[in-house]
Amino acid sequence: MTTDLDHQRTRLVAAAERIRGTAPGVADGARTSPDPETGERWDRGQVLAHVAEILPYWTRQAELVAERGGGVPFGRVKSDPERIAVIERDRHQDPERLLERMDHELQKVLALLDRLDDQALARTGRHERLGEMTVAGIIDRFLVEHLEEHADQLEEERGG
Repeated sequence: MTTDLDHQRTRLVAAAERIRGTAPGVADGARTSPDPETGERWDRGQVLAHVAEILPYWTRQAELVAERGGGVPFGRVKSDPERIAVIERDRHQDPERLLERMDHELQKVLALLDRLDDQALARTGRHERLGEMTVAGIIDRFLVEHLEEHADQLEEERGG
């Protein structure tokens, strides 16, 4: 699985670089396309606040499953009140500060990838909406793909 982790690492760093490179050029009034599930449209501050909070959140969740396994419950859904409150609280922070938090938390994700072995990556947890997932799957969906999705959003905002 080392090759997979190397690929995940490369994708994470690339997504973070895209976010860092794109965010300053996004106009204050720009909004994302509507979320397919909720219809929400976010501004740059909301996207950056979310990026700054998802990295530590999902890193902790992956660590939890890696340590315990056995179908341990993990994660949250989009309607989670704490998730919504953190985004709302932080969305008006200086964008550079949010990007610095992203960079700091990214280093923690990369350190986690360095610590995980094949046995830990294969352990499973249970997400309330998505069901059973391995640690490798959690990393791919909630860290790698998630960060890439938000990089895409910011690029779209900048273009729109």
